[in-house]
Amino acid sequence: NTPIGKDLIAPFVDAFRREGLRVGFYYSIIDWHHPHFPIDAIHPLRNHADAEAMNADRDMARYAAYVREQVVELLSHYGDIDILWFDFAYPQISWRGQPGKGADAFESVALMALVRQLQPQIMVNDRLDLGGFDGYVPDMVTPEQFTPTERPTYLGGPVTWEGCQTLSGSWGYYRDEESWKSPDQLIRVLVDHVALDGNLLMNVGPTGRGTFDQRAIDALDVYARWMRVNDRAIQGCGASALAPPSGCRYTQNGNKLYLHVFDWPFRHIHIDGLGDRLRYAQLLHDASEIRWQTSDVKVANHTDVPTPSGAITLELPVKKPDVVVPVIELFLDAH
Repeated sequence: NTPIGKDLIAPFVDAFRREGLRVGFYYSIIDWHHPHFPIDAIHPLRNHADAEAMNADRDMARYAAYVREQVVELLSHYGDIDILWFDFAYPQISWRGQPGKGADAFESVALMALVRQLQPQIMVNDRLDLGGFDGYVPDMVTPEQFTPTERPTYLGGPVTWEGCQTLSGSWGYYRDEESWKSPDQLIRVLVDHVALDGNLLMNVGPTGRGTFDQRAIDALDVYARWMRVNDRAIQGCGASALAPPSGCRYTQNGNKLYLHVFDWPFRHIHIDGLGDRLRYAQLLHDASEIRWQTSDVKVANHTDVPTPSGAITLELPVKKPDVVVPVIELFLDAH
């Protein structure tokens, strides 16, 4: 029923599945073009002199029904869908004395019931303003353009989470953008998310011709090069119960502990909490061995300064390895 006269979704779904990738849909519950979507605080026509009069014939209930009809299409014609990523309700943003659009406006309870009926296995995010409805807990929460310092919660309880970030400062392509993340920032944001048991959603905005410009390609190449030699420190990993040394982050997978060195020190890193569990250490990118000392061995010759009591001291190269964020793989004994 659109001017192009054909299905735009199926080719994308088929292409992803040919490559062995799972499929998720992003769905904007906001639609500024729909004739029944009322003008409000974030609508482009909010400052129009006749905005309130233009709302007279707009029926939000008809719009909410339209949303459900589209969701039925998305979840009925393309097989099993892994994620439905709604964006976004905003009850707190009022306009001319009227509240913003929240769960009541979007009829979110009915919408979620429909989703669960059609695809019970699907993961759905937290952007329908359903917090507090009959103990509802989303499948994931989605902090945006923000890196937490501790694992996010939902209504005070643990929850799966996925941070939403961009390669630059914009979600769409912006020719004059000057706030592109550096290679160091790109890798650090990935590590920070995994170190808190999170997933990273990194957005890429294509140009008007449907391609990625060179800045985006270069940023994606940063991830490709780093992951090529450090993927074990990310894939299958999550948070560690151990506290990392200053200037570092931990990720862990079973008895393999990964020390991501954000701030490369001079020669040594002191690690608390491992006791006698460490059996082998190596730089992950080249598998070169890292030696260590324990608290009964002095850090260097001709000094009376020992390794801190109960700690392990890694002996590092003076020069930082030629990798954006070096990772040291620590092989531990089981508890």
